[in-house]
Amino acid sequence: MRRVNPPALSPPRGFSHAVTAAAGSRLVFLAGQTALDGAGRVAADTLPGQFRLALGNLLAALTDCGGTPADLARVTVYTTDVAAYRHHAPELGRIWRELAGRDYPAMAVIGAVRLWDEDARIELDGIAVLP
Repeated sequence: MRRVNPPALSPPRGFSHAVTAAAGSRLVFLAGQTALDGAGRVAADTLPGQFRLALGNLLAALTDCGGTPADLARVTVYTTDVAAYRHHAPELGRIWRELAGRDYPAMAVIGAVRLWDEDARIELDGIAVLP
């Protein structure tokens, strides 16, 4: 994969503007993950705590498919509180780098009225490209 960040666009912080992948790769579509624990309960109250668990769940699914965080081509973040997401962005960035490194996928953050899991404040889904 190649991450593309055209100089004519604003410098990306925590994402890539585009990601290209060579033909012949295997696509992995990762379902939306929230901060659910193994018993199916939302296991964190704060947005950063939920982000850490949701990202960990997404990466666990990817790992079981044979992938690594560097294989993520796209991640969409859904949040019920965009203002809180912006407020916590520096901490969320540190969590991302700790769990997934610095090979940033193309990303979007979308505000949602509510998520499937009623106590969830954040959900992540993604697409990975495995060699």
